[in-house]
Amino acid sequence: MIELPKSTEFNRRIPKQKFYENLTVSPALKRIFIDQIKVIYWRNKIAPTTMNLAAGETVTEIELFEIKLNEPKLDESVLRQIDKEIPYHIVFLLEYEGKYQAWTAYKEAAISGNNAFKVGNYYHTDWLEESELPLKVDGLNVDIVYENFVRQIAGDVLQTEKQESLKNSVERDNQRQELRKQLAALQKKIRKEKQLNRQIELNVELKKLRKQVEEL
Repeated sequence: MIELPKSTEFNRRIPKQKFYENLTVSPALKRIFIDQIKVIYWRNKIAPTTMNLAAGETVTEIELFEIKLNEPKLDESVLRQIDKEIPYHIVFLLEYEGKYQAWTAYKEAAISGNNAFKVGNYYHTDWLEESELPLKVDGLNVDIVYENFVRQIAGDVLQTEKQESLKNSVERDNQRQELRKQLAALQKKIRKEKQLNRQIELNVELKKLRKQVEEL
């Protein structure tokens, strides 16, 4: 799946009900777990205790989960629920009929502490053959390995010529996504506007937004 030492293998099946038996999980989310997921495996643990890696400052270990699906899609809320339940950084491999997608979110410790995490937007690959997954362990400590996993999965979205932290790359992408939402809303507004003067004003705003997106 990913070339990892045997020492990282965990290969434990996790009952999916473990993630929805919590009383705070909505009936709708419980239904998604039941309908969309066939089985969940905790495949690997990447950590200084299982590989020749130095400890990280923010990432203690990385878990590799394989989720076999009943259909070629999985609601993102499922991954978010699992990420909330497991106090470690996770790379998800979704499998359907022999094809794979790799998913992960930028996950950082919450200000409140207590093993709580703030889970950001998710990134994922296309559906690929197992051998085509763009994942490899790259780095000398767990922090760097995790950062590179996120960048590998996100692809061009988080690539930059600047020497910037993953946190800054993710924040820049979030800003870009928000600006694109504003662009779409503004374009819709322009199409509905009947007054020429107002159309001109809105088009000036549109050009400014497009320039901001290009600069990011």
